[in-house]
Amino acid sequence: MSEKYKMTTEIPEAITIPDQVETSIGTLEFFDGMPSDETVSKAYDFHDLQRGVSVFLDEMRAASLVAMREGLRDMGVIRSNQVAIFEDLMDSKALWLTANSETVYASTFLDLNTDGPTVIESPPNVLGILDDMWFRYVGDTGNAGPDRGKGGKYLILPPGYEGDVPDGYHVYQSQTYGIWFLVRGFLVEGDSGPAVKNLKEGLRIYALAKADNPPAMEFINVSGKYNNTIHANNFQFFEEINTLIQEEHDDSISRETRGRLAQLGIVKGRPFEPDERMRNILNEAALIGAAAARSMSFRSRDDVTYFYPDDDKTWFSAFAVGNHEFLVDNWLFHDARSMFHYNATGITPAMAIAMPGVGSQYAAAACDSDGEWLDGAHTYKLTLPPNPPAKDFWSVVAYDTQTRAMLQTDQQFPSVNNQPGGAKSNADGSTDVYLGPEAPAGKERNWIQTIPGKSVWIILRLYGPLEPWFDKTWRPGAIVKLD
Repeated sequence: MSEKYKMTTEIPEAITIPDQVETSIGTLEFFDGMPSDETVSKAYDFHDLQRGVSVFLDEMRAASLVAMREGLRDMGVIRSNQVAIFEDLMDSKALWLTANSETVYASTFLDLNTDGPTVIESPPNVLGILDDMWFRYVGDTGNAGPDRGKGGKYLILPPGYEGDVPDGYHVYQSQTYGIWFLVRGFLVEGDSGPAVKNLKEGLRIYALAKADNPPAMEFINVSGKYNNTIHANNFQFFEEINTLIQEEHDDSISRETRGRLAQLGIVKGRPFEPDERMRNILNEAALIGAAAARSMSFRSRDDVTYFYPDDDKTWFSAFAVGNHEFLVDNWLFHDARSMFHYNATGITPAMAIAMPGVGSQYAAAACDSDGEWLDGAHTYKLTLPPNPPAKDFWSVVAYDTQTRAMLQTDQQFPSVNNQPGGAKSNADGSTDVYLGPEAPAGKERNWIQTIPGKSVWIILRLYGPLEPWFDKTWRPGAIVKLD
């Protein structure tokens, strides 16, 4: 507009938009700031796409627990007194995000909407975690809980509960009606039997209202059985989120989160029936979200996720930020949270903060010492220096980079550990762990099989981590390609 009027002033260029703009979503055209029909269509497509990607990255924690619950239901775990237990340990047939093959897992879900306040009687010497359906920490039982591994009674209260709370319980209150409960028992001289016996004899779960006559526990042995507990990477992901929205109360999440989901068509009390355009956009959003999550997971651009960022970016963890809430300098580190939930399950301070001698610590690696992805066609050597700082034991487990579950090879358990009958140490006390399609001669006990044509990544676990891990005076070696 060149003509001057009585009230005409200089208009800052920064507050206007040109008639034509070249962008990553194409050419955008305007008539004096008013978008063309084609530009309106492109803008809304992009807006829905980016919102879908954000939902994928931020709410995968909810989809993950919906998938976990569905996987347990497929194994017959329908009520809270029914518990899936891996009596002979979990092997690679089980599609669980970065589970281990060295502890006895047992798991179920609580339904506080149906059962009301629920009691968990925890046996001694276990690690138990309670997380709500948005993977928010509810509390620990066992060694990292207030019973300090001696066993105790826990009372889990529903959202908004205002009734009487009897004495004699450790009390937790959940923000959701659904709660995931995972508990781990420990091998004794390499034997899972004592942990299984301890869980079966000591674990009890029942509604407080039935405390005088609780239902019998049902333990379902799922070792060696195929099951899938991993959320989808396509349109199905948004259906998983919708499942949870329909069953939980409104205040289980913020109005902001509800609003973001609502604008994708996910609203409590309404059918989720997106048209073909929106289905295609959401399918693409899930794929882009998965690409972003994989990038955050395996090639993080943030030094805070690496244990030794100054000289070695091999070893990383979302929990390297030092807390289970993914806070850095009092702000939420969204990428670290997405990184964790895309690959793992179980939120508890015991896996994040420094608790020498208690809980567990994790360090992951996906690259060799040259910064190249670990390739199953090659042979690699990882050297653990003498005296690994683990009061209980250490292990190295290999995972499929597609599923993030244990790598499926000829080995039932794709892992090496220092349990009885496990890895052989060198004369100086160090231990070499080998990854490759074939075992180096004489190194079978220290070898994890890999598959040519597949990438692989590993997690080093320290159970009962000790001070040298936290002060970094002990650190794992590089992963060196041998061929």
